[in-house]
Amino acid sequence: MRLTPKSSADRIDGAGTAPDGRPVLLVRVRALPENGAANAALLAVLAKALKLPKSTLILDSGGKGRVKSVRAAGDHAGLRQALDRLSVSLGSAVD
Repeated sequence: MRLTPKSSADRIDGAGTAPDGRPVLLVRVRALPENGAANAALLAVLAKALKLPKSTLILDSGGKGRVKSVRAAGDHAGLRQALDRLSVSLGSAVD
């Protein structure tokens, strides 16, 4: 995922490409990149979009960078459904 802090709104902008060529989810948050505020806002935006409790998501890597990795805990089927719902909603928003 590629995080843009200090945005005008908390939102997922769709898919993009990281500098190394990997596909990423583009996420914007209003929070400043200070004391972990932007990272916490990222997890909140993802939890809301995936309709999962915030406690099931943790920042796996990229704590101080823009490109981040998030890990989700829970049952595989439920997580798959949440990702599928997000994919469908992003597809209709991007098209």
